[in-house]
Amino acid sequence: MSPGGRHAGGRTPKGQGRGVIVLAGEDQNDCQILAELIRAHRPDLSESTKLVRINDPVRLRRKSGPELAAAVKTLTGKARAKALRERAELLGFVVHEDLDGYADADYDRIRKALADELARQCPEFRTALALAAWESESWLLLFPDAFPHVRPRWRVPARLLDKDTGRIKGAKEELKRGLGSPVFRESDGPAVARKALEHRLIPSPRGSNRSYADFVGDLTAWA
Repeated sequence: MSPGGRHAGGRTPKGQGRGVIVLAGEDQNDCQILAELIRAHRPDLSESTKLVRINDPVRLRRKSGPELAAAVKTLTGKARAKALRERAELLGFVVHEDLDGYADADYDRIRKALADELARQCPEFRTALALAAWESESWLLLFPDAFPHVRPRWRVPARLLDKDTGRIKGAKEELKRGLGSPVFRESDGPAVARKALEHRLIPSPRGSNRSYADFVGDLTAWA
């Protein structure tokens, strides 16, 4: 991404050259996971580029038509406002939501509707959609070697390795049952992603997940 990219809401009055990427997700854990993935897949980001979160939980996948447009308008408005408060150029807006389903025809339909609406309402900056099938933990399973770096006794069960993790229903529960002691918690997710980045396990996943590949495709398409 070029540091001299598009401006959102005009020129920033101070801190010219600073950039911000705004994240919106279901909760703070998901946004922290996104931040690690973004840093991994966009190593060209300046160290001065901040990744910041808006607190509104994302609830888009069941919406359509005017209801979807209104919800996206609210989120994008808050992303622009966040950049103004940071006195920085809005370089990108990344939105996460768990699909709670497989990457099938419904996934294709939902993702297209959400991505198209984001692009329509955000012509002046880049967007990326993290519609995780089944959920963020399914993406973490693509980097099983990161788990022991968080808890030395953790080992991802062989039955979950090198799979299409978008076909594993309830990956979070599988991790809770299968990793061992201590029991995996949602709040452990960001640490797993961080270790995957630190140990250069990203961007070389073990297994596959189409929803993850689609998200990475969005990021790599940024100029």
